Formats: sequence, C-alpha cells, structure tokens
Amino acid sequence: MLVGRQAEQQAIGRLAAAARLGASGVLAVTGEAGVGKSALLEQAVSSFVDMRILRARGAEAESEIPFAMLSQLLRPALAEIDAIPPAQAAALATALALRGRGESAAPTVPNEVTAPAVHTAQTDRFAIGAGVLSLICRYAEGGAVAVVVDDLQFADAPSVSALVFAARRLSADAVIVLLGVRSPEGDRSVEGLPGLALGGLDLESARELLAGSGVIGDGVAALHRATGGNPLAMIELSGTGAVPGAVDDGLPLHLPRTLADAFGRRIALLDDPARDVLLVAAVCGRDLGIVARACHELGLDPGRLAAAETVGLVTVHGGTVEFGHPLMRAAAYSAAPMPRRRAAHRAAAAVLPAGDVDRRAWHLSEAEWGPDASVADLLVEAGERAVARAAYATASAAFERAARRSPDDAQRQERLIRSADCAWLAGRGEEATALLDEADPAGGDGAVDLRGVELRASIAARSGSVLAARDELLIAADALSAAGRVDDAAIALADAVHAGFYLGDARTALGLADRLATIQPLLVDPRARALGLMATGMAGVLAGRGGTDEIRAAAPLLEDARFHRDPRRLSWLLLVPLFLRETGGGARLRELVAEVRDEAGIGALPAVLFHVARDESTTGDSWARAEADYGESIRLAAETGQTTELAMSLAGLAWLESRAGREESCRSHAARALELCRGRDIRIGEIWVGHALGDLDLALGRTESALARFVDLLALLERLGLDDVDLDPTPEVADALMRTGRHDEAAAAAASFVPRADAKGQPWARARAARAAGIAAADDAFDGWFDAALELHRDTPDRFETARTRLSYGERLRRVGRRVDAREQLRAAMDVFSVLGATVWADHAAVELTATGEHVRSRTADPLSMLTPQELQVSILLADGRTTREAAAALFLSPKTVEYHLRKVYTKLGIGSRAELTALIPH
Repeated sequence: MLVGRQAEQQAIGRLAAAARLGASGVLAVTGEAGVGKSALLEQAVSSFVDMRILRARGAEAESEIPFAMLSQLLRPALAEIDAIPPAQAAALATALALRGRGESAAPTVPNEVTAPAVHTAQTDRFAIGAGVLSLICRYAEGGAVAVVVDDLQFADAPSVSALVFAARRLSADAVIVLLGVRSPEGDRSVEGLPGLALGGLDLESARELLAGSGVIGDGVAALHRATGGNPLAMIELSGTGAVPGAVDDGLPLHLPRTLADAFGRRIALLDDPARDVLLVAAVCGRDLGIVARACHELGLDPGRLAAAETVGLVTVHGGTVEFGHPLMRAAAYSAAPMPRRRAAHRAAAAVLPAGDVDRRAWHLSEAEWGPDASVADLLVEAGERAVARAAYATASAAFERAARRSPDDAQRQERLIRSADCAWLAGRGEEATALLDEADPAGGDGAVDLRGVELRASIAARSGSVLAARDELLIAADALSAAGRVDDAAIALADAVHAGFYLGDARTALGLADRLATIQPLLVDPRARALGLMATGMAGVLAGRGGTDEIRAAAPLLEDARFHRDPRRLSWLLLVPLFLRETGGGARLRELVAEVRDEAGIGALPAVLFHVARDESTTGDSWARAEADYGESIRLAAETGQTTELAMSLAGLAWLESRAGREESCRSHAARALELCRGRDIRIGEIWVGHALGDLDLALGRTESALARFVDLLALLERLGLDDVDLDPTPEVADALMRTGRHDEAAAAAASFVPRADAKGQPWARARAARAAGIAAADDAFDGWFDAALELHRDTPDRFETARTRLSYGERLRRVGRRVDAREQLRAAMDVFSVLGATVWADHAAVELTATGEHVRSRTADPLSMLTPQELQVSILLADGRTTREAAAALFLSPKTVEYHLRKVYTKLGIGSRAELTALIPH
C-alpha cells in the first residue's frame, strides 16, 4: 500500500480521467533516488484497470544501447507499426531492429537481449520520434493508453529523445504519459514537460511507513530529518541500527553519510562468491542467460544469486534479473575491486551473442584501462552505427571512449571532434564545447581541423553568441591561410562574413570580402568558390559597394547537390533571392530548398524556415504561408534552444505584422526580439525591429513617432557602417515628412536617396527611391517618378511595395484633382493589400478611393487572420493535398491532433470540407 501522496495520486487520476475522454496528459514525476517515484507509478498503474499499458524501465546497463528502452516500451503496440506513415514506420522499424533498411515485411518483435541490427544509412532521429508519436496514437485508437516509464534517467538517450519528442506533441489523443525521473540526473531530459516534483514524506506518513520497524518516537523524527523524508532511505536505514533512540535536536545526527552506505551494508551480508555473482549481474544487465554464461566464464556459480535474492537485492524471474533499486546495482558494481570489475566486463564481452558487437565494444572498453587500438576501432564502428541510427548521444560516448583508447594522437584528436559533433547533434552544446577544448584543433604545428572550427562556430552562433563565432572563424582562417590551405581558409572567411551579417558589422565584412577576392582565383573546391563568391557579394551589398554581380555568379554554384543536401548550408541558397530582390533571381534555389526542406530535420528547420518565411513575406501573393513558417520556426527554435534563429524569426514576424497592422502582436514579438538581439549583438534583427515599429506607427498615423524611430534607425545604420539602401528607411522618412508638411526636408531626403539606389542598380531599391521622389515632387513633376517606380516594380516580386507605390501615386493624383486616374491606382492598391492581409494599408486605400467619389464596398476581413499559427500551418498542408497523417508527420503531431485543429479551423471559417478550405488558402 502506498503511504501518503494523496495529492499526487489525485493529480494523476485527473489526467487519467481526461485521457479516457480523449484528451492527452503528460506528467514527469521527478525526485531524488528513493523518494517514492516508482511506488507512485506502481500505484497509478494498478488503477489503470480499463486502460492499455505501455510500460518500460530504464536500465543503466543498457543506457548505451540505442533504443533499448523504446523497444521494451513499444512491444505491445508493434503490431500496428504498418498503419502509421511509411517513412515513420521505416525509421522506427530500423531503429528498433525490426527489419533491415529498405525491407517492407511485417515486423517481428525482437527478443529484448538481441542487439539492434547494423545499418549504414542515416535514420532521422526526428522521424523516429514522430513514429513513436504515431504508433502510440494509433494504439490508442483501440482504447485509452497509459505510457509509463520509470527510471528514465537510466534509459538510452535516443529512446528518451524520441519519447519526450512524442510526449510534447500529444494533444487530442486518449493517452496519458507518466515518466519517473531521478533528480537531478534526469531533470534536463524532461525540461518543458508538465512536472510533479516529489518531495519527502511528512512526519506523520513517515511514522506510518516505519510502523513495526523498531524505530519509534524521537528515532523516527531523527531519521525523517536525516533523510528529508526519503521513504527508501528511511526503510533501508531503519534496519541498520544507525539511528539513536533519542536525539538532542540541537546537535547534528551521527548517521551514515549517504544512502549508498545503506546499500553497501546490504551487499556486505553476502559472502564473496555471492558478491562476485552479483557484480556479474550488475555488469551484464537483465538477461539471466548472459549473466549465467558470464559466471561460467569466470568459474562462478550463477545459483549464488539466490543469496542476493534472499536479502532483497535482486529478483530473478522470467529469465531476467531485476535489482530492487538502481542504486543497488550501482552499489554492487562500485563496491567491487577494480580487477574484478574488469574481469566481469571481459567475461560479458566473451559470452555476448555474435551479433551484439556494440555491447561487446562497450564491455571491452571497460575491461582494459590503457590505450588499445583494436578496442578503439571497435568503439568507432559502434559510434558510426549509432550515428546511422540517429543515436547521437550514444555515438558521442562511443567516439569519446575511442579517443581515450587511441594510442595515436591524431586519431585521438579526430575522434574527440567526432564525439563533439555528435554531442552537438544530440543537443549537448556544453559537452560538445568541452570535447572540442580537449581536442584542441589548433595544434602546436599550426594545423587546424576545419570540422572542429565549423562546429565550434556553429555552437556559438546558434546559442546566440554570434560575435564569438565570428572571432573563432577569423582565428581559424588566419591559421589555415598560413598553412597554405586556401580553400579551407575561404570557407572559414565566408562563414565569418555570414556571422557579420547577423552582427550588422559591414566594415569587418568588407575587409573579409577583400581577402576573399584576393584568394578567389586560387580556389579549387566548388564549395569554397561558391561560398567565397556569395560572402564577397553579401559584404559588398551591406557596405554599399556593389556585390550583386558576385551573388549572381555564386547562384549556379550553389545549385550543386552538395549544398541542398547539407542542412547546415541550406539557408545559404535562400540568401541569393533575399539579397537580389529581383524577379527570377534565385528561382531554382527556391525550388531546391522547397524540395528538401521537409527532410532537413527539426534541428536544421528553424534556420531554413526563417529564411523561407522571409522570402515568402516579400514574394508571395499572401502572407499566410510566411506567417505560418515564421510561427513554426519560432516554436522549433525555442524547443531546440536556437536563440539566434528565435530572435531573427521574431523580428521577421514583427515586421510582417506591422505591415498587416496587427499592433498588439507586432509590439509583443518586437519586444521579445529586441531583448534577444541586444543581449547577443544580433544587430540585423534589431534593424528589422526598428523597421517594423516605424512602419507600424506610420501605418497607424502616428507620424511623429514613426519619424523618431526612423531617425534612430538611421543612426544605428551609420554606427554599424551599413550602407545597404535596402535597409535604409529614407523613403519612409520622406513619406512621413510630407505627411507633417515638411515638404523641403522630404524633397531633400528623397534627392539624397535616388543616386544611392541608382548606384546599387537593383530594381527593388530603385523603385523605392523613385516612389520617394514622386511623393516629394512638385505637382507638375510627380508622374514621371511614379511611372518609373511602377516600371521598376515589374522586375521585383514584392507586391506589397508595388501596392504601396500605387497608393502614394493615387494620393498625389487625387490631391491635384485627377480623380479618374487616381481611382485606377487606388483600386489596384486596395486589391493587393486586401489579398496580402495588409488591412491597415487597405483601409488607407479605401479612404482615398472614397474621397475620389467612388463607392467602396465594405471589405471582408481575411478569414485566415482568425487562425492560430498552428491552425494555419495545418490548413496549408492539408490544402496542399496532404492527408491527415502526412500533415501530422510533417508537423511532428499526431493525426488526432491535426483533426482537432482542423475542426477548429472549420468552425472559425464557417466551412465543412477540404475543398472549401483549399479554396481559401492562397497558393
């Protein structure tokens, strides 16, 4: 019977009741070892009499075996695997070794002790997580499901990642997920999930727990204080005689220092042969057959486990050996002398099945203490197999151990960097940095491992310290140049320029571009040539020194398959159209990104989606898709800790919302973006926020406030040395000055901008300049400027800017009494603003059109504006022809959650079919 915990049981009971009604619930039960997590979960399971149970327990001995826990957990549901999306089924089946890569036969349930099959192809770890979600939800279609995992901190990292991934996305399915997690070891693995922190029992419950133990009165109070109410600790210590019968509350208690001491005393009750057999069990894991064979290898009698079972250390049943508590296993292992531990590992390696090569490698690595090239090579092979299964945490550990066993210094360094790379892919930035520090890519001979440099810079940039990333790249570029590695130096310099873009540091970027231009003729590697040209062009544009020719020259090189299949470089492809802003510029690159964006994986998606959304917000017929992609980028960036992409996506979304006139959400997102940008020197994001807030004030008629914001923005651009006219708000300044009657100042501003835009030569810049000149021109001179602007707009894909020019032209025409001409421009502007969702600007156009004497029918608000970002994303995917399950797979949601969102969309939009939805979503 469970003692106490009434509130905790009620909390779980409420979640279970909701799950029975079709609403998902997730709860991470956290607490220190022995605090009662397992007892609470056991009580919960006993109450789920009407639910289907998926249950597993993390095992420390299997923590390095990819997907071991997941295989145990999903066994009852595997018959449903072929009913989930094929790509997810394939990824999950490969991860669980149900079939070989590419096989389509019905899955067979593996024996728990069988090693995962060896696969050479890469398996997307996020496809596996999505597969877990789909399989659990599919299983729940047959009745409410309880997913219960205890000792999550001991489970293998790939299983934890996949399960937590699925748990985060449960919403409208009859599923409850309960995770027992030891604190603090496992706290990080369940960050962001609803939690139930389990503390110690209260004193009255402790008295009830210890009734009959012989500990009474003040002894209970002393034990309760000494253990903080930890139930297992109190039970274990109550039989040690360590607790005095009476305690002076003013003095410290003389009790064993740690809970492990209590377990050590239990083990001390065994004789030497029994302790040796218990050690073998601790080393080998749950499989009794392997434990027995390892014992025979060492000349031990596995039957001596009975002695350990008698004192409650283990339970032997059904071909398995279960320790009463993970600390018992740890104590059995830690209490043994080092030579015996190594012998046990050696024996385990000798008796493992022939196919269990990975575990053999792990045991051999523990059996020897010094360098051993053959063991190191085995660990490398295990690491590569883990990478192929997307088990990056396991791979990192394998490569790290391989490095420590490598006699050769060069191999040691290479394997440490490989370990760091896998640690980063597993989301462990601090660990990856520590490994890189140990590897020390810059050796005494001046050699530089470019992989290590790129990795260190990537970690710094994505964690928000873009300045540190650029500095790292510059140091590396100098060393690479000195070593004569020109291609590698060019790549490092290009990445430094890219970092400079986020920093808004045009002066440094221009200096780097000069270096790149000098070595460009010497470059041989196509990757180096493409990145060098692109970076040189970017720097030139930012500094107002040309650059567009280099960007155009880079475009065909960037179309090389090696770029659009590399998630880390995918965003470079979209920089071409974003910098050129011309019709047709980078069209093929857009297509390449569209082809592979869904394959990029969740880790690379924030950056890809951010760039896609930025492109969509300046090219599309509607902003619905841009808003949806910004929203998805923000969600994924926050979930994966990518603060740079989070800041930029928030800034981009704020700018989009300012054009739509959504003041509250624009200011909220702008404030969040500014906080991130200013704290991490992301100046380009700060500039975008400045544009967003200035445009918003201008659209809402707060002209003086808009002018003040634009003046501040101009000062920031000057401080940074950014002379790209596309970032310059002077055209908007001229507009605001005219609205306040400061005609001469507006004309001067426009006149200063025109030659700068002409010098850049791009149609988008020149069209804005011509519009500004038209706004400020005399009544007999504005037609020529506006005609020129509209002609230039034909060569740009930005419909909003075109409509803005038509609105300004219409306003001038109406004011000089040319009402018929004005109506043509204003009508066209209002139509585009309405389609885009720029409601405030559409209202301006409607007011001007009414002033010409034309009756303007009231416009219907964009129905898509009522949808949340998640509902919009679901709607777009379904409108594009995807099935519910395909949309769920793309968004890492369950099909029922997609259906839940779809029902809300139908209600909000007043429709009832996919056909009606498709008609409402612009393509």
